[in-house]
Amino acid sequence: MKRRARFTAVLAVLVAVATAISVEAASATSVGAGSAARATPHKVIVGYFTQWGIYGRNYTVNNVETSGSAAKLDILNYAFGNVAPNTSGDVVCQSGDTWADYQTPYLPQVDGVVPSPDDPMHGNFQQLKELKTLHPDLKVLISLGGWSWSKYFSDAALTRASREKFVASCIDLFIKGNLPDLAPGAGAGVFDGIDLDWEWPGSEGNTGNIIRPADKQNFTLLVKEFRRQLDKYGNTQTKRDYLLTAFLPAARSYIDAGFEVRKIFRDLDYGNVQGYDLHGAFESQTNHQANLFSSPADPSSPRYSVDDTVNAYLERGAPAEKIVIGAPFYSRGWTGVGATNNGLYQSSTGPAPGVWEGGVNDYRVAKGLLENGFNRYYDSAAGDAWLFDGTTFWTFDDPSVMQLKGQYVNRRGLGGIMFWELSGDTSDGELISSIASSLSPRSSRVHTHGSTFDRARSSLVP
Repeated sequence: MKRRARFTAVLAVLVAVATAISVEAASATSVGAGSAARATPHKVIVGYFTQWGIYGRNYTVNNVETSGSAAKLDILNYAFGNVAPNTSGDVVCQSGDTWADYQTPYLPQVDGVVPSPDDPMHGNFQQLKELKTLHPDLKVLISLGGWSWSKYFSDAALTRASREKFVASCIDLFIKGNLPDLAPGAGAGVFDGIDLDWEWPGSEGNTGNIIRPADKQNFTLLVKEFRRQLDKYGNTQTKRDYLLTAFLPAARSYIDAGFEVRKIFRDLDYGNVQGYDLHGAFESQTNHQANLFSSPADPSSPRYSVDDTVNAYLERGAPAEKIVIGAPFYSRGWTGVGATNNGLYQSSTGPAPGVWEGGVNDYRVAKGLLENGFNRYYDSAAGDAWLFDGTTFWTFDDPSVMQLKGQYVNRRGLGGIMFWELSGDTSDGELISSIASSLSPRSSRVHTHGSTFDRARSSLVP
């Protein structure tokens, strides 16, 4: 009895010591207030590809391969599929640009083989299939809506009948691949799931959007209907699992107006939360557009940050391992800015000139400003960087900021990092490489609602 008692006492001491060490280690690796480390089996990298990028930007699917980005991506979100009424008045999924999506034969070929006029499908969709041939574990999702095409989401989600019809049309067009004017099933195999980009249920988005108080509950029901039909099709027809994700807002007021967070995450594989456009030249005062933390020096009210957004979703019941934080591959800028504080939190005369629109430039363009009279500054309290030349201010995420965000994801046990969008990176994929090197563990898994797609990527091994 004495031996057993002594053993029990020793065991109790060892357990206590181990517990203390575990608590100390968790505390030592925390990031931000109250953010304990959580172990997760995987981290994902999600990147958007824009269908219109093949025009003025001359950015094609082939660039995703030649930049090295494809080897680092887990999920490519193709933006966007349109959500609009058909000739019968039913809201259905539609191609956003048939020429870019599946008609044009005039694209650089991922596999180097010139397409035949007799090929059943051309355009971006054909090239995405070729990209998946080179990278069999890459998942491609069709993103529905976006800022410009969210007008009719509320109608689509309004009733059980409208939800069933809308979801069926999306699966028929993008998953089954029944594209207009092509042979049945010609587009099958391009997409591995659906990304919902309703901006925003129950809140103002683009001018003219239909908004209803019932959008919040109806969005939950719409997510559930997508989950039901995707699972049914996969179980009965293809014996595959399909991903279902959503783009979610940063502002707590928008979250509470439009999303039953705990409920929707039961059916989502990942929620891509907005981590950019927190500020921009739509305001007169300079600020960070994608700051990781809220700085005590920030004069804004309310203050926004990635960390605050993550906390908002966790408080409302989202599982940490399903939260994917958004990061920008572009910068936002102001001009006519005073020199105080190197331009940060200063008034401006308006948006800085941008290549594609005022107040916005790709990261690769902003990076070039360092050779044209701009200096880089870093805000340790906010965890973000900016460029300033004495009168023009650009807020941007460079590789060191992306590293910080990767470390934040690791330490908070989040699902990964999403970015908008691929064409903003350098030709050798500087930003995505920084993200990939910062996320751990290096073996990546894409979790689906029903199972797990595993892969160990040599490109992510240091």
